[in-house]
Amino acid sequence: MEQKKVSLFNLAVIVGALGYFVDVYDLLLFSIIRVPSLRSLGLSTEDIAKKGLEILNLQMVGLLLGGILWGVLGDKLGRLKVLFASIILYSLGSIANGFVHTVDQYAIVRFITGLGLAGELGAGITLVSELMPKEKRGIATSLVAGIGLSGAVFAYFIKVQFGASPEGWRTCYFIGGGLGFLLLFLRIGVLESGMYKNIEQSNVQRGNFFMLFTSGTRLKKYLTAIFIALPNWYVIGILISFSDKFATQMNVQGPIDPGKAIMVAYAAISVGDILIGFISQWLKSRKASLYIFHVISVIGIIWFFHLQGQPASTMYLVCVVLGFGTGFWAMFVTMAAEQFGTNIRATVATTVPNMARGSLNLVSLLFIQLQHSLDPSHAYLKSGWITGIIVFVIAFISLMLTKETYGKDLDYIEQ
Repeated sequence: MEQKKVSLFNLAVIVGALGYFVDVYDLLLFSIIRVPSLRSLGLSTEDIAKKGLEILNLQMVGLLLGGILWGVLGDKLGRLKVLFASIILYSLGSIANGFVHTVDQYAIVRFITGLGLAGELGAGITLVSELMPKEKRGIATSLVAGIGLSGAVFAYFIKVQFGASPEGWRTCYFIGGGLGFLLLFLRIGVLESGMYKNIEQSNVQRGNFFMLFTSGTRLKKYLTAIFIALPNWYVIGILISFSDKFATQMNVQGPIDPGKAIMVAYAAISVGDILIGFISQWLKSRKASLYIFHVISVIGIIWFFHLQGQPASTMYLVCVVLGFGTGFWAMFVTMAAEQFGTNIRATVATTVPNMARGSLNLVSLLFIQLQHSLDPSHAYLKSGWITGIIVFVIAFISLMLTKETYGKDLDYIEQ
């Protein structure tokens, strides 16, 4: 079915970008204010690291379960309904975060917020992919993610502005919730996908998550789509989120603020996510652009583990390189969406990034278990780079097994 000519800066792209901006703000806010917020709740330095990882993992479980929920609903009820419902849930969750007074409350609310955050990107990318002509699809989805990912930078500056006081972290959460509700008004003018409308009244089976497991071909495409992005959350969830502890182990000169490390990394990720759309367009290949960014990530990781005795400024510079290398979030989600029919596309595009985010639980488990089996004096560093090797081997194999999707027509269904 021929698509109408649509501007790159149409309302769906703009609102999708702003929606993802708020999504990323809230998603990364915990990592940015983890230390001051948990210290405010009375935790020791040792407990902050331990409980912080537990809360982060629970948030990721919420993203994992929410990805399935919103993905199925996106195909059954429509892309726009999911966008509205998910943003309401994570906005309420963000506001509730500002009222927690115990670690258990904090963990439960982050789980609920994770459920809500799971619906934003997948539904937005699906909608933009189906509304845009195939010639502009990659650039449009890259703009959504590139602009959206700058929400992490905004979160850091909000933390700097309000985090000086012991209870200032609560204000950061209130701001996130308020921004989410403001977005609801912008979404009113966005139209539903024409491709989805074409099958809405038909007898085509929509949003059947188990269809992904009833065909070997579909299952292979689905799993490789997830594994391609494993490096993203290894880099963000392990190396950068705990850059302060890695810095201590490597005798980096000067204190490292994990919030600042996340901020500079996400500023670079935002740039990378925009550029990868143009690179993919120039090379006429999704896969080639992903290979380039994976290689940049590998270079950044090698540098990261050779920072012994370097100044703190060098650590932040490496975080910039790592961030840029992992700036392929939109491209990998777009590529996943392009591999499946309209009747399960939202299910795939919403579950795949959240399965990738949820994989942090397995990656962090591997990271922790390796520490227990290695020489205690170097266990933290060794477990970090061994985990990285395993993650990148899986990612490169998955990318090799994935078919090229550049320029693919999306107006079809899965039988």
